[in-house]
Amino acid sequence: MTPEQNKTADKMKSVKAAWNKAPAGPKKDAALKHYQAAEKAHTAKNDAETNKELDAAKHALA
Repeated sequence: MTPEQNKTADKMKSVKAAWNKAPAGPKKDAALKHYQAAEKAHTAKNDAETNKELDAAKHALA
């Protein structure tokens, strides 16, 4: 894995952990949609899209 891929993988773990701790509700639901989109982009090896969706997921939880 490249350093960029490692950063993305770490970011995914971080966002997933934050999502797991979040209380149920519309913010968590919105974040889940973004996280799932990030997973899909990550599978397609699209780091830019993955990071964009992870940022959106973090923002939804804030």
